[in-house]
Amino acid sequence: MNFKTLRKKNIGLLLILPWWIGFGVFKLYPFVSSLIYSFNDYNLFHSASFIGLGNYKKILGDKLIMKAFVQTFKYAFITVPLELSFALFIAYILNFKIKGVKFFRTAYYIPSILGGSVSIAVLWRFLFKAEGLVNMIAGKFGILPFNWLGNSEGAFWVIVLLRIWQFGSPMVIFLAALKGVSLELYEAASIDGAGKLRQLFNITIPLITPVIFYNFVTQLCNKFQEFNGPFIVTQGGPLRSTTLVSLLVYNNAFKSYEMGMASAIAWLLFLIIMTLTAILFISQKHWVYYSDEDGR
Repeated sequence: MNFKTLRKKNIGLLLILPWWIGFGVFKLYPFVSSLIYSFNDYNLFHSASFIGLGNYKKILGDKLIMKAFVQTFKYAFITVPLELSFALFIAYILNFKIKGVKFFRTAYYIPSILGGSVSIAVLWRFLFKAEGLVNMIAGKFGILPFNWLGNSEGAFWVIVLLRIWQFGSPMVIFLAALKGVSLELYEAASIDGAGKLRQLFNITIPLITPVIFYNFVTQLCNKFQEFNGPFIVTQGGPLRSTTLVSLLVYNNAFKSYEMGMASAIAWLLFLIIMTLTAILFISQKHWVYYSDEDGR
């Protein structure tokens, strides 16, 4: 086999070589390194020393760390259902042929592009501060100003609202799924006397359960890794009420320089996300409908 023939056979591998290099340097190496560091007492200013499961035992015995995990669970399981409910509701409305529907689709999608940015998080902080726009508007209706960012529950709901406001991406996916539902099914249901609400629960939702499942898994993974809101809007306070696990990893790694502990927390979060994802995949056979039975 000559060089020219060999080059043609391996041109595909050559073309994806930059991706493999990037994957190895920026994904695989940090992934493996963090696993090794999690079993070490490793500070940036001294060499690592192997301590086995010491970091993990410390995590389980630290009430503040466990509080961060509890708050993360609370945040994820409140935010995801609310976000997906709003996304499906708006997608259902925008699926109708109404005047200016393209404008409204764009308007509702824009927050999903901007919602995760630092500038929007900074803006959100100014909106909800004591003399911010939210309290100014509330004052016009005779409502006393509320210290959103100085109150534990208030601060928590501020970062929840920031992510619920960013429902554009799942909305677009829901809208595409709704477009795929056959109109003949709605026509047959209308002839049988089914109203819009019954059609929604008996036809629309069952047929788009694969998309609901997809959105739920992806958004749940995203919310467990939430960082911008707690870091920029509330700085993890007050009283650590908005210190989620991702912020805890950041604090340990770049404030305390405890890379071993930060890696252990990150890996524990990874295992939790993997476990929840596995449970969702196992449970889908009980509530996700596939038109092709082989797709289960």
